[in-house]
Amino acid sequence: MKKTVKFISVALALSLLTACGNKKVETTQIDAKQKYGCNKINVYNASEYIADDTIKNFEKKYNAHVQYDLFDSNEMLHTKLLGGSSYDVIVPSDYMVEQLLKEDYLQKLDKSLIPNLSNVNPSLLKKQKDFDPKQEYSVPYFWGNVGIVYNKKKVNPADVEKLGWNVFRDTKYKGKIFFYDSQRDGFMVALKALGYSMNTKDDGEIKKAYAWLQEMNKTMAPSYVTDEVIDDMVNNKKDIAIMYSGDASYVLLENEELDYFQPKQGTNIWTDAMVIPKNASCPALAHAFINEMVSKEVQKNNSKAVGYTAVIQEVEEEIANNEYDGIASYRPRTNYNKDEVFHYNPGVKEKLSDLWTKVKVQK
Repeated sequence: MKKTVKFISVALALSLLTACGNKKVETTQIDAKQKYGCNKINVYNASEYIADDTIKNFEKKYNAHVQYDLFDSNEMLHTKLLGGSSYDVIVPSDYMVEQLLKEDYLQKLDKSLIPNLSNVNPSLLKKQKDFDPKQEYSVPYFWGNVGIVYNKKKVNPADVEKLGWNVFRDTKYKGKIFFYDSQRDGFMVALKALGYSMNTKDDGEIKKAYAWLQEMNKTMAPSYVTDEVIDDMVNNKKDIAIMYSGDASYVLLENEELDYFQPKQGTNIWTDAMVIPKNASCPALAHAFINEMVSKEVQKNNSKAVGYTAVIQEVEEEIANNEYDGIASYRPRTNYNKDEVFHYNPGVKEKLSDLWTKVKVQK
């Protein structure tokens, strides 16, 4: 899931204590080695999904080192864990949290070490039960949905409103669409366009969705993209694209000709969450890191920087009324009965992966 930095983030202010007389000014600091017995953690997160100074500020505050690695997809993260890689904090999407729980990769969190959890929007914690039923293993990081970005000068807004996902089958826009190169998102679009659940297990519905995608591929000359869709939409390379809400926030800020639409057929509403693998080398400091990420200051800086929606309602409202004022994608809709959370199903996942490959090679 692409995450793009948009703003130069403001460094977190570290408290200063001024001593009397000629004594030096000292920076308030927690010595991780002394408090936790270790002072290094390995963090694995999606690319460009954090403000510039967040890691540096954490390191200063805890006198610690963060080895910060990046992944391109949840599947890449999973492969790393399967290979035995050790991380202290990872940030997978909801369905991958569900998968990792079923595969027994995660350890329970000690919530007494995460007091800032009380900041998190209660409605997000309720949705968390979809992938972490007892809310024992994860803490929300960002959330959003998937929608349509389109150029208002080149695409009739009435078409998008009327057709929703089916606008990607309207031949008047042939050769002018970006389709996200993901079997998960691709089949979500087709299934929702047909009125089905994106978590369907029904072979007949999956076959119809496959046929929908085949027809789209044959008649619409789509360009399959991932990260490059962001700059390309800003630069008007195409007229319509499937995009994640946070990336849409950026392109809408950069190009006033663009708008964001959430189809009435429903879409994927997702949460990315922080978890601690069982093989973490410094779990106590990992808890401190998670706690820092859901502090109001850090949430504000991170959300401003990447455009994805804060998990603290107060922060979300503040940013929506300031930096992202008028940007529809920054505050995705909630409580819409046709929107869904993805669930992990290994059999369906493998089937869709095979079919997606076939869709793209057919002419």
